Amino acid sequence: MKFRKLYTIILAAGKGTRMKSDIPKVLHKIDGKELVKYVIEQALEAGSDEIWLVTGHKGEMVIEATRDYSVKYVEQKEQLGTGHAVMQADEQLNGKNGDVLILCGDVPLLRPDTLVGFKNAHYDSGSSASVMTTDLNDPYGYGRIVKDKTGSIIRIVEQKDASEDEKKIKEINSGVYIIDSQDLFSSLRHISSDNASGEYYLTDVISIIKKNNKKVSTYKISDATEISGINTTEQLEYAESIIRGRKLNGEIK
Repeated sequence: MKFRKLYTIILAAGKGTRMKSDIPKVLHKIDGKELVKYVIEQALEAGSDEIWLVTGHKGEMVIEATRDYSVKYVEQKEQLGTGHAVMQADEQLNGKNGDVLILCGDVPLLRPDTLVGFKNAHYDSGSSASVMTTDLNDPYGYGRIVKDKTGSIIRIVEQKDASEDEKKIKEINSGVYIIDSQDLFSSLRHISSDNASGEYYLTDVISIIKKNNKKVSTYKISDATEISGINTTEQLEYAESIIRGRKLNGEIK
């Protein structure tokens, strides 16, 4: 099977307020390497044809730190949510045939094999959109995967907007997606900020695509540590322990 073009958008605009540091969150290091560099390398190993970084807070520092990679940049001048961040690449990617892989610049632990498996499952399923998920015993803070009786995803609901029943759902959104480029950008034009956070959620794209009778799939991974985000210095230390453990096991050099 001939794969379609794969364009990757890495969300790297966050301030990282809880890191208690002036530098952009994605430039904090684990094992001597910036978080965003781990994510760029994930995208490269997944076979990305183009990689776009969405920069924001002190974006010039992010650009300077990543110049050695073959990446391109767009700026998110205001922090108005994940959907708004992806919108910044509309001019560059809308109209291109292919799929868009969306990654978070503060999620450094995804294994390349996991991303390749995700990409292959997306192609094999013939889906317009695929969402990487995992189960958590304590899903607090994460978007929940709402499914129908057949097990098909209906939508993703954020913690702040979830009902009491929805908050009991253990399957959560990892923030990693592959979406047909044209379906992605056409759907982004219909999302709103009418929610508890007043932000444009990328997750709303999933329900829009579903309502347009396009196929949406989930890809559940068993190792939840792979989608761990970095928001605090404690989480940074935890991620570093995982990376060093993988090195000791010979998983990475």
